[in-house]
Amino acid sequence: MPYFEMSFLALKWALRKPPTTQYPFEARKAIAGSRGQLIFTQDNCVYCTVCAKKCPTAALKVDRAQKKFVLDRLRCISCGCCVEICPKNSLALSTDHGSPTTSRDSEIYRGS
Repeated sequence: MPYFEMSFLALKWALRKPPTTQYPFEARKAIAGSRGQLIFTQDNCVYCTVCAKKCPTAALKVDRAQKKFVLDRLRCISCGCCVEICPKNSLALSTDHGSPTTSRDSEIYRGS
């Protein structure tokens, strides 16, 4: 009898849709309140370096003299510490996860 029960379960599981998604081929569904990707608004930034000092993983580097903001996506853990401390609200966390990063390139923003 256990053989037939196991066969029935195996057949049932084989014909059912998998419970996981095929990320990155299928886009993830955004969940309300989840932390996704860090968004930088260059127009508001005054390059005060407070966000870089607060970042626990050193994913942000800010150079006040050159007005340069560097974001390393592979180091960023989307904790939101930089968003909370930013005095000009130039940083925000979105709920979408964006595309997976495959290279070690950092995002560099230069002020005018």
